Amino acid sequence: MLNRLSRPSAVLVSAALLAGLAGCAGASATAETDGGSPGATISVVASTDVYGDIAAQIGGDRVSVTSFIDDPSKDPHEYQASGQNQLALSKADIVIENGAGYDDFIDTMLSSAKNPDVVVLNAATLSGFDLHPADGDFNEHLWYDFATVQKVSAALADEFGRIDPSDAATFTANAAAFAAGLDGLRATEADLKVTAAGRGVLITEPVPLYMLDAIGLVNRTPEAFSRAVENDSDAAPDVLAATTGLLAARQVALLVYNSQTSGAQTDAVLAAAAAAAIPVVPVTETLPAGDTYLSWMKQNLAALKIALS
Repeated sequence: MLNRLSRPSAVLVSAALLAGLAGCAGASATAETDGGSPGATISVVASTDVYGDIAAQIGGDRVSVTSFIDDPSKDPHEYQASGQNQLALSKADIVIENGAGYDDFIDTMLSSAKNPDVVVLNAATLSGFDLHPADGDFNEHLWYDFATVQKVSAALADEFGRIDPSDAATFTANAAAFAAGLDGLRATEADLKVTAAGRGVLITEPVPLYMLDAIGLVNRTPEAFSRAVENDSDAAPDVLAATTGLLAARQVALLVYNSQTSGAQTDAVLAAAAAAAIPVVPVTETLPAGDTYLSWMKQNLAALKIALS
């Protein structure tokens, strides 16, 4: 599956930008998401503020975090790389990327960053999943999979401790506290599964599927529809009709849609859900303003609980 973040038209990293900034080291970059204090010793760059917040939770005031995609009001697939981004990568100690085609621009920029000592943590690699499953496309929205997120947080604690051994115990303790929060989220998923397992769900994109699968919901969305929405194109009229027909016939218990992307066909599905009185739950790909990763996921699960009740 071609995710829009990997499209040259969606993520603009010009050759001139890469060439001109490849050797930059003297200027200063302003962090877009700062998770640490001015005296922090470990510089972290994350492709999105989701991973940036996780790094901040583990590193505390010993890390400074720059997140490239961090605007909850914008479609993250329309991100455009900047000179500040390239400079931040050239100075980073650790880079966190999602991988699996979601944020290939990170690798493109790193190749010109002249930072041979940087540690790159790839969530897709850490997940342990088969990234090329024989039975379908891989769902790269790994931050909705709590087991993967725990692996990322543990890897961060290990790397922070390697760079700053004097604070290793603090990083380990922070990772344990974060893991406890993830355990609470997984317990909520298990509770919801008791009554939700087997019920149908319609999605606009596969963004929340790891969470929906953990709850036991069955994705009934025509694959051609969700693929078209994710790739920023229109599904065939008969595919759209089949999708809205699921709502009209009340063959699904709820609609979960990515509120950071929009289009005529998404609007048509939302309208069909409203007409059929099907509960609608919005989700996002980046952190809502003022939230941490754990509070955000807690709210997502709370919204699903209300919709399924």
